[in-house]
Amino acid sequence: MENNSDIITSQVGRSAVGADNNQGRPARPEKFTAILRAATQVFARSGFFNSKVADVARAAGVADGTVYLYFKNKDDLLSSIFDVAMEDFINRARAEIAGLDDPREKLRRFAQLHFESLERDRDAAIVFQIELRHTTKFMELFSTTRLAEYLQIIREILEDGQRRGIFRSQINSKVTAKVLFGALDEMATNWVLSHNSSGLTVMVEPVMDIFLNGVNKADGRA
Repeated sequence: MENNSDIITSQVGRSAVGADNNQGRPARPEKFTAILRAATQVFARSGFFNSKVADVARAAGVADGTVYLYFKNKDDLLSSIFDVAMEDFINRARAEIAGLDDPREKLRRFAQLHFESLERDRDAAIVFQIELRHTTKFMELFSTTRLAEYLQIIREILEDGQRRGIFRSQINSKVTAKVLFGALDEMATNWVLSHNSSGLTVMVEPVMDIFLNGVNKADGRA
């Protein structure tokens, strides 16, 4: 039987998604975080479609009913994993690149953070790169919510570089941002599927070398 604190916490749980103490917002409820962490592990190891809410509750060490205090259903768990992880990434990326001046270094740091976030939590990487993409419903969610914010950061860096004469003025920043995301995303998927024991972050420089310098032989390099 749930105590009153669980019920009260659940009332703020949904609005606390993505909360970040460093940003002056309330922390996420402890059980919310524990359930989400358990869901990530269960979905990664058993597959989203093979998993049940009861499996998540068991892994989190809570009653089935506690899960429903924070999440509407299994779909909500999956979308929340994405939403929370992306919000955390976007907040961290904006904070870290703000301290850099050169747009090329900003892009390198952004790529480094992308790979670090997946390398640090392989279960989350599996959910992001595999489980989240099994249905059109979740792919639409992936494409129209936080990903738009992710791409906007890259576009802002590119357009700053264009204004400063560092990047070619004629490139389309929207297309170029998607090209970089596509390269990082493919490397991450390959890392997950290959069960590679080596780190993902070692691929930052090879990817960014091609992105910034292209494949043509030239005198100037980024």
